[in-house]
Amino acid sequence: MEQPEVKILDEKEEKARKKKEKEKEKKKEKAKKDKEKEKEAGKDGKKKNKQAELIKELLRRKQEQEEEEKRAREEEERRLAELERQKEEQEKLAQQRKEEAKRRKEELIQKQKREGTFLTKKQKQAAAKARQLLESQGHVVPELNRDDEEKPKKPIFARKRGAKKTSEVVEDVKQQQSVPEEEKVVEEKNEEKEDLGDEEEVVDDWETIVDSGREINIPDKLKIIKEELIPKLSTKTQPNNIPSTTFELNRNLDEESSDSSSDDDESYASESSIPTISKETREELVAKIRLRFAERSKLAKEKKTADILRSPIICIRRTNVQEGEAGGITQQIGATRVPDLAIKERCKMLKNFSGDSMKIPGFLIIDTPGHESFANMRSRGSSLCDFAILVVDIMHGLEQQTIESLKLLIKRKTPFVVALNKVDRLYKYESNPRKDIWQHMNTQPTNTQLEFRERFNKLVGEFSEQGINIELANKNTNFDEYISVVPTSAFLGDGIGNLMAHIVDQCQNRYLEKLAFSEELDCIVMEVRSLPGLGTTIDVILINGTLRINDIIVLTGSDGPIVTPIRDLLMPQPLKEIRVKADYEHYKEINGAQGIKILAKNLEKVIAGLPLFVAHREDELEVLRMDAEDQLKNALMAIKKKPEGVYVQASTLGSLEALLEFLRAQKIPYSNVNIGPVHKRDVQKAAAMLEHNSEFACILAFDVPVDREVQLLADKEGVRIFQANIIYHLEESFLNYRKELALKRRKENEHLAIFPYKLRVLPQHIFNARNPIVCGVSVDAGQLKKGTPVTAKTKEGPVFLGTISSIEKNHEQVDMAKAGDEVCIKIENTTGDAPKLYGRHFTHEDILI
Repeated sequence: MEQPEVKILDEKEEKARKKKEKEKEKKKEKAKKDKEKEKEAGKDGKKKNKQAELIKELLRRKQEQEEEEKRAREEEERRLAELERQKEEQEKLAQQRKEEAKRRKEELIQKQKREGTFLTKKQKQAAAKARQLLESQGHVVPELNRDDEEKPKKPIFARKRGAKKTSEVVEDVKQQQSVPEEEKVVEEKNEEKEDLGDEEEVVDDWETIVDSGREINIPDKLKIIKEELIPKLSTKTQPNNIPSTTFELNRNLDEESSDSSSDDDESYASESSIPTISKETREELVAKIRLRFAERSKLAKEKKTADILRSPIICIRRTNVQEGEAGGITQQIGATRVPDLAIKERCKMLKNFSGDSMKIPGFLIIDTPGHESFANMRSRGSSLCDFAILVVDIMHGLEQQTIESLKLLIKRKTPFVVALNKVDRLYKYESNPRKDIWQHMNTQPTNTQLEFRERFNKLVGEFSEQGINIELANKNTNFDEYISVVPTSAFLGDGIGNLMAHIVDQCQNRYLEKLAFSEELDCIVMEVRSLPGLGTTIDVILINGTLRINDIIVLTGSDGPIVTPIRDLLMPQPLKEIRVKADYEHYKEINGAQGIKILAKNLEKVIAGLPLFVAHREDELEVLRMDAEDQLKNALMAIKKKPEGVYVQASTLGSLEALLEFLRAQKIPYSNVNIGPVHKRDVQKAAAMLEHNSEFACILAFDVPVDREVQLLADKEGVRIFQANIIYHLEESFLNYRKELALKRRKENEHLAIFPYKLRVLPQHIFNARNPIVCGVSVDAGQLKKGTPVTAKTKEGPVFLGTISSIEKNHEQVDMAKAGDEVCIKIENTTGDAPKLYGRHFTHEDILI
């Protein structure tokens, strides 16, 4: 600011200055007002922007809401369209099922008319009244009993309902089983009066369905139950657990009162349930069932414990059972049960054996063939064994079949003990079967002990040649490096107690985990045989698991899988062989390991040597059928066949493999193989070899029957059937047949064969000089046979004389003369020219060739 100088400036200047100051102040006020106006204008703009943004947000939300409603409407339309499509599909399936039921009804009626079992409606009503009358009188009618037992199953709806606990299911079954008989009769009458089109009734029999002519709309019911109950299942247990529990409970209840017709219905229901109830594909259902098998197997392994042991399966080569076999040769595999009481009784004289510490319930001894040609059967038997007894004759040492068994045990890594048999044949040996064999050997005469030591040392060398170290069991401290040897006498019983005690000790101390009992079924069919009064039965070896009466078993048959319920379980008395005819004991339930004889229907075509399966649930039958069929296919496809060869037929898979092994050793080719009896189709297949090689147009039938009609067809077709129960007799018959064919062909082509020779005429023995020429000759070289042409080697050249028609030696007709023989020959003229004359065309100086 300017500093006012009031004293110097005059008044004008003062006024001008004041005026300027006022103008400056006015400018400042105006600038201030302009700033304030700008601020107010800025505030108003912000308010306007906020309102625009709010409007935009409202519009966006409204648009989103409209889009959401549009999307919901479209989803609803799609859902309704899907429901409509499903409804149309269900109606189409219902129509197809109706047509299928109608067709089945017609086929069933035609079948019943052919079999003579067709009943009219009036006859069925009379039968129903008769059943009701019997039921009211307290009698148990199989069909009614079947229906009552089948009703608690209902596997269709059990999957969709909430999972009950096992105790609750048991209570429900008990309540249903405890209905008084009078109420059952009333319910049966009420059900007959009800309309036959009731959809809530569950029918097991197709015959009942087709007779009533109704439809079962199972998919509609499943849809309703699914919409209502699926949310509940998400918080509960899986639905698969319920059918399993229900089926197992019903199976246990049915054990005492089962009917064969219900078993047939169950097997049929298992087939029809896959396409009707489940919407899953076949592959998904099979994968689901196999996953269930794997889980069941895993659970069984987790439950295995060393506290519960099964009987060890012991493989032994030679027993007295072979006396009952064809030719005294053990050609099949049998089983003998030795209980724990018998073991304790036989081992009670041993100091180091305590019966109280014995954990195993006994032995199951398998007798396997010991001859060379039964390697495959020994292999099949040895694969079942937990422990083996290798019987060696102390007088002969290691024989060929013993070496084969030894190699087989080493190959399969099967633990074994050597039973040094026939010690009673040692010089001056004194028997005492009730004494410890080690103490008893020390009390023998000195010569006997020396002979035993000498023969044992020789046996040590023979085992060493096979790469095995052996040592006496009482001196063996290293069981991993040395195989124990126990001297025995099977004829007198010496050392048997020591042998049993050694096996018990080894099984309980070294192989405890291997002998732990498992709930997983492991069962092999060993033999199929027919017994008087019992019909066709099968002998099986139950290694692990449990078999019960009324179990549904699946077996491999020659015409396809066989599904049948177990009617009865038989076992021979202890210490009796399962193949020897004896009284059998009946059981309702048997745990492994045992040799069991099973009674059931349709066992005639079962193939031995393959596993047996048990269906725990109905939907498992189809998968087990596939497994059983694959077992036979894999076994037969594994056999390498030739384009030309004989047709081989055997009773079991093991016998077939043994016979083929023998044929390979004899270099006999085989073009086709089969298991079971010889049928007409087998003869036709073998007859195809007549076009290629008639020598192989034959059938080798080992231990199988041949019907008379089949034999007549074979004679008509020119097929030779060789039938024998002993493999060596079969081989001998075929080799003799080949020799006969060779001789026959030789005789047929005898005139074509020319054998070289060199003859010298004996001039003093000229009996006829012309047609025929009869003279004596000396064979200088080669061999002379009938039918051989004769040529004289003269100076002018060779002269063809004819053909030798007969040879005579010492006034006897012979067919052949060798070098050095002097014989008389007759030469017939077969040249077509004029007969030759001795002395003119040739002389004794000319050589005949």
